[in-house]
Amino acid sequence: MKPFTVLDAKAAPLMQQNVNTDIIIPIHRLRDVAQADLGPYAFEPWRYLPDGSENPEFFLNKPAYRGAEIVVADNNFACGSSREGAVWAMAGMGVRCVIAPSFGPIFFNNCFQNGVLPVVLPADVVADLAAAVEATQGNGKITIDLTRCVVIAPSGEETRFAIDAMLREGMLKGLDQIEQTRAREPQIAAFQARDRALRPWLYPQPPGA
Repeated sequence: MKPFTVLDAKAAPLMQQNVNTDIIIPIHRLRDVAQADLGPYAFEPWRYLPDGSENPEFFLNKPAYRGAEIVVADNNFACGSSREGAVWAMAGMGVRCVIAPSFGPIFFNNCFQNGVLPVVLPADVVADLAAAVEATQGNGKITIDLTRCVVIAPSGEETRFAIDAMLREGMLKGLDQIEQTRAREPQIAAFQARDRALRPWLYPQPPGA
């Protein structure tokens, strides 16, 4: 994963509640398309017209928001089925952060394993950020500073956000949970050695030992 420290980027508003993972990535694309190639199919039902051309009304197809790395979303973003492909697809189209009042819990956890930062802020703060992004038509950037755990609005106003310490460490270093565990192999080995001496009956000996 790419480390996430400070992101100063264009943002796009998607102020619709209960956007589900079936919209973010249709299930048949997970059967037919490799993970690295899912980006063009993110939000496919909304992103394209029946003839396959771009839907000009889709928020990330609008010139002001094209290429946005931050999505400002509404309540219960990415609810529904527990497909990790929803995060893969959004990451594949260049999204590195989603700000919302709440998330589907499985999507929320999957984000941290794939380098996408989900930020939970109060609904009124999210609404103000979306309004500011719309007012500037993509010219006013939002800054996500994970080193200080703050979101900086286009106006310069800062809002702190909470994040689990281990998940924050993983994002800052670009490590998923497996890689974080491997990074602690010396400490794990030292613990096992101490514990083996204290409680040898917990560690079966190989045959013939």
